[in-house]
Amino acid sequence: MISRLLLASARSDRMRRLVVGVPLTRAVVDRFVAGEDLDAAVAATRELAGAGLAVTLDHLGEDTRDRERAEAVRDAYLELFDAFGEHGLAKDAEASVKLSALGQGLPDGRALSLEHARRICERADALGMTVTVDMEDHTTVDATLETVRDLRADYPWVGVAVQAMLRRTEGDLRDLAGGRVRLVKGAYAEPASVAYQEKAEVDRAYVRGTRLLMEGTGHPMIASHDPRMIGIALELARRNGREPGSYEFQMLYGIRADEQRRLAAAGERMRVYVPYGGDWYGYFMRRLAERPANLAFFLRSFL
Repeated sequence: MISRLLLASARSDRMRRLVVGVPLTRAVVDRFVAGEDLDAAVAATRELAGAGLAVTLDHLGEDTRDRERAEAVRDAYLELFDAFGEHGLAKDAEASVKLSALGQGLPDGRALSLEHARRICERADALGMTVTVDMEDHTTVDATLETVRDLRADYPWVGVAVQAMLRRTEGDLRDLAGGRVRLVKGAYAEPASVAYQEKAEVDRAYVRGTRLLMEGTGHPMIASHDPRMIGIALELARRNGREPGSYEFQMLYGIRADEQRRLAAAGERMRVYVPYGGDWYGYFMRRLAERPANLAFFLRSFL
């Protein structure tokens, strides 16, 4: 019940104004968001790289409502790549991109977001970096996968996130398993007609998805903080003769940092999802909805 309320609040302009306007919120957000500007993203990446961790950078923003904002998000990624090249941080780094932030929801959004994504991939490719396209709510899945297919024609390394909670995901994974795929549980409020609602159902779907990816020929990206899912992924990698580096684990910035370092020290490729930027509200609310411990941390900080 609380998770569904928080997910609904993630799209509420009224709640956005309320939460963003509370001064104490900023201190709590700093746990999950690297900072609001490019310098903060560079600093966070340098620290993580020094600990042997790879990164994927997300310039926060979604549901762009005008072309100018979509262009600004595109330019923010281009500036990020330039900064990474300048500071020698491009190795083992990539960007995570939401197509809605690039204008997918506008009247000509399919073509516009594809154009912006191509520019981003072109710059990433020049630096030896990669790009993963984030998945958003179920209404955008078909358009997102179509865009990924178009991008892979020129940049076969383009990754895509898929959500285990969606009932359609196993079919999508069979089509995508030859490339780079990030498997997540899902962080959107979805109806029962398209998504599993109970945690046990989502967990079972996640295991099935992990098995499909590990048995495939692509590069699985296991995005989970759940110790059980991580253990299962390691066992499936062993059964399929996969060496570390032929798959990777991903976790969010600020969550289970000790476990991130433990996996890296054990020889596993561990990539940290690093969000930055001023438009942090939607991302922050979904992090609270995902785990009761995050919400408890938030409330304790006020008390």
